[in-house]
Amino acid sequence: MTATPADFEARLRQIGAERYHDRHPFHHLLHSGGCTPDQVRAWVINRYYYQARIPMKDAAFLSRVDDPDLRRIWRSRIEDHDGTAENEGGIRRWLRLAQAVGLDPEYVASTDGVLPATKFAVDAYVHFVRDKPLLEAVAASLTELFAPKIHAERIEGLLANYAFADDSSLAYFRNRLKEAPKDVAFGLKWVLDHADTAEKQDAAAAALVFKTDVLWSQLDALYAAYVDPARIPPGAWQPGQGLLAKGAA
Repeated sequence: MTATPADFEARLRQIGAERYHDRHPFHHLLHSGGCTPDQVRAWVINRYYYQARIPMKDAAFLSRVDDPDLRRIWRSRIEDHDGTAENEGGIRRWLRLAQAVGLDPEYVASTDGVLPATKFAVDAYVHFVRDKPLLEAVAASLTELFAPKIHAERIEGLLANYAFADDSSLAYFRNRLKEAPKDVAFGLKWVLDHADTAEKQDAAAAALVFKTDVLWSQLDALYAAYVDPARIPPGAWQPGQGLLAKGAA
């Protein structure tokens, strides 16, 4: 039976409550100040791959959209990450964070040290959005429902526990607190309006579960490679690589 919009929204929010990556042990370690400098660097390097692929994911989505109104609204997501003449953009802000933790931004942008599992997970998300029905592609973005909470916790935790944290290095997260709500308000309404059968609601919910798995698996890979115990796979970043020359930060 088709759920009411209110009941379906509650179902989507419950997925986040149970499966969003704010529950992952790596985030608890990071936000509490328990990460070593190299563990923070590994997180920054691997998360950059996700940040850099988000506008590619959105471009793939737009290439399939016939409705000009939907294209017009959605393309702001690309501008939020890639930047405009007036807006630095999320990718450049992330590279400022990389520099603040002692990494060479050019090394991070090369993605040379990214974990294989990170690449598999993020690329799977890009392919999902490129290939699945539009409803499922939009529904997968609804992890943004839960992002403001994790960004606020991250800002507080990093400022309290790490010397690199300041307004400049954490600008990415502060800006997402402003950008994400407009995106999720539109995306949630679009999904609720278009998931008008029980089958479509199930597909949309499954898409959101898939996206939480994408985010969770990235942290699993980080934890396995750099935390407990460190088992860094061949080709992935090794501590000491890609650092700024002394005095360059």
